[in-house]
Amino acid sequence: MDQLANLLDQFPWSLVLLACLTLGLAPFVPEPHIWEKLKMLAAGTLVKPIDIFDLLMHAAPFIIAGLKLMLMAFRPQ
Repeated sequence: MDQLANLLDQFPWSLVLLACLTLGLAPFVPEPHIWEKLKMLAAGTLVKPIDIFDLLMHAAPFIIAGLKLMLMAFRPQ
């Protein structure tokens, strides 16, 4: 667990937020790709391996941001 915390500490917030806004939301038109994949997941049509991989790649910056937030919240002072 400490290794994960050390790894997450190496990512500056500016880089994580930039990744969320670019990779996480790209392409922007007609709708963010992650939103399309989340709708497919909710509808039960996310079955192709390429679509699952695509969802994971676009969700990765948001997952890292969430983990960094949890680390900040639960780290002993």
